[in-house]
Amino acid sequence: MRYYDRLIFELSRPGRSGYSLPGGGESVNFEGGLWRESSLVLPEVSEVDVVRHYTNLSQMNFGVDTGFYPLGSCTMKYNPKINEEIVPAFNALHPLQPESTVQGAREVLDFMDKALAEITGMKHFTFLPCAGAHGELTGLMLMREYHFSRGDTARTKIIVPDSAHGTNPASAAVCGLDVVVVKSRPDGLVDVEDLKPLLGPDIAGIMMTNPNTLGLFERDIKEIAALVHECGGLLYYDGANMNPLLGVVRPGDMGFDIMHLNLHKTFSTPHGGGGPGSGPVGVAEKLVPFLEKPRVSGFHGNFGVILRACAYILSLGRENIKLAGRLSTLAANYVKESLKDCYKLPIGTVCKHEFVFDGLSEPNGVSTLDVAKRLLDYGFHAPTIYFPLLFHQAIMIEPTETESLQTLDAFIEAMRSIAEEAKRDPELLHSAPHNAPIGRPDETTAARQPVLKYSAE
Repeated sequence: MRYYDRLIFELSRPGRSGYSLPGGGESVNFEGGLWRESSLVLPEVSEVDVVRHYTNLSQMNFGVDTGFYPLGSCTMKYNPKINEEIVPAFNALHPLQPESTVQGAREVLDFMDKALAEITGMKHFTFLPCAGAHGELTGLMLMREYHFSRGDTARTKIIVPDSAHGTNPASAAVCGLDVVVVKSRPDGLVDVEDLKPLLGPDIAGIMMTNPNTLGLFERDIKEIAALVHECGGLLYYDGANMNPLLGVVRPGDMGFDIMHLNLHKTFSTPHGGGGPGSGPVGVAEKLVPFLEKPRVSGFHGNFGVILRACAYILSLGRENIKLAGRLSTLAANYVKESLKDCYKLPIGTVCKHEFVFDGLSEPNGVSTLDVAKRLLDYGFHAPTIYFPLLFHQAIMIEPTETESLQTLDAFIEAMRSIAEEAKRDPELLHSAPHNAPIGRPDETTAARQPVLKYSAE
């Protein structure tokens, strides 16, 4: 361990100080048992130690500004810095200002409503949801209210494909809906024949993303939409995989009634670390009356994220936004075809923005986790692993459209090198990473018994 990788308490030395304050001042008497029973334990460090400690911590983070981040299903695309230029102009706004003084902000929201509606084929959007799963819950609540308004209270079930994102069944459960799973065919697409007997008067709708979690376009989507609508249900579109569709095809044209978008995925705003995020929900015309009024929260949702997405859309324009989807699809297929001889490709058809390997072609005892850990030594963040659950050793790769050919080639070379290492020296992968600040901790114990505070003892 490097010296400044230690906890700041471990850098502490008695009597060392990084500040100088005048003595004296007023004392305050606390009543009602507010006094501490023991002295407050704080690190005693110099200013330079504090600066070096936190600077080193910041450099331990991995993000799209520091390296390639091919996290499948998450669309970790680069966030253009021009997106940040628009934000300071709105920094002085307060959410409780009189509406007459924030017409510029309302104009941004109005533009985004129209732009997202045009891109997706929806009628209107609400900007209340602050994340994708929040958008899912909002959309399902709209679906439920639509049915209730028609006296259709028996629709308590929602159909979810077995390849769906984990948030789909979770959001449905929170909304009080019972989840019914529809199976996938061997080619990775929804099995329409398995779907048909599930449909009936108790079905509120179906949750899907297209392309699906395997990165495959659901070719039967028009038939699926007709079947669900025929039984009285609605179609919900999970917008997590919207990126390859930009300017190519619209969920509304496929037959979807409700959808959410992840502005922190498809529209290049900052992503990860628990936030920020934005999951606006769009609806077809028949569902517009069920949107809350106004269609933004009291604080206008995560307005800074919406601003960045607005800058992204304006920067690309109608013509260039079409390139994002096409280039993300091209990049994914390029990486897939370059690696399919050394990684097991369970479904070999043309993919969209992402694809899934099922571990190494010749694993030699090397697991997907070993591959992911070894990638850190090559300077790349690992793809999504062990998801989707359809494959035991899943490696889910999404390059996005923002990476250069040279970056993709470097990643391909690293993945091929790891495959060769697995053949001749599997222990090298079992013990990876070797160059990271932290090696390979017991992740199960860390998750179940986390140590979240420093003990002076």
